[in-house]
Amino acid sequence: MSKYVYPAVFHPNEDDGSYTVTFPDLAGCITEGKDLADAMYMAQDALEMWLWYTEDHKESIPAPTMNLSVTDPEFVNLICADTTEYRKKNDSRSVKKTLSIPAWLNAAALEKNINFSQVLQDALKECLNLA
Repeated sequence: MSKYVYPAVFHPNEDDGSYTVTFPDLAGCITEGKDLADAMYMAQDALEMWLWYTEDHKESIPAPTMNLSVTDPEFVNLICADTTEYRKKNDSRSVKKTLSIPAWLNAAALEKNINFSQVLQDALKECLNLA
């Protein structure tokens, strides 16, 4: 879970103005955009998704190659990725946790209709400085 920068090769598709984007260092990391702005957005999304998957499966992440050369009309642009932020936005799966609290605290919380899951989430975010 970290921040990364990788070079992306933008391949203009002259027939419709779209772009295909590849990451030479990352096998299978490829995307498209209907125009340059969309291609830039899609490149960041594809890079973050590829890195997130790789992190989660504890696979090795290759170092970026920073001296790529391409032929005109292709061009190289650096793309930033933050897998921590990507994970926050895209991984909302619930994970069941078993915990123990004193019976008196449980009774008091139930009496006040406290949402245990929400309180735990809020407390964890605060403890981890993620709030």
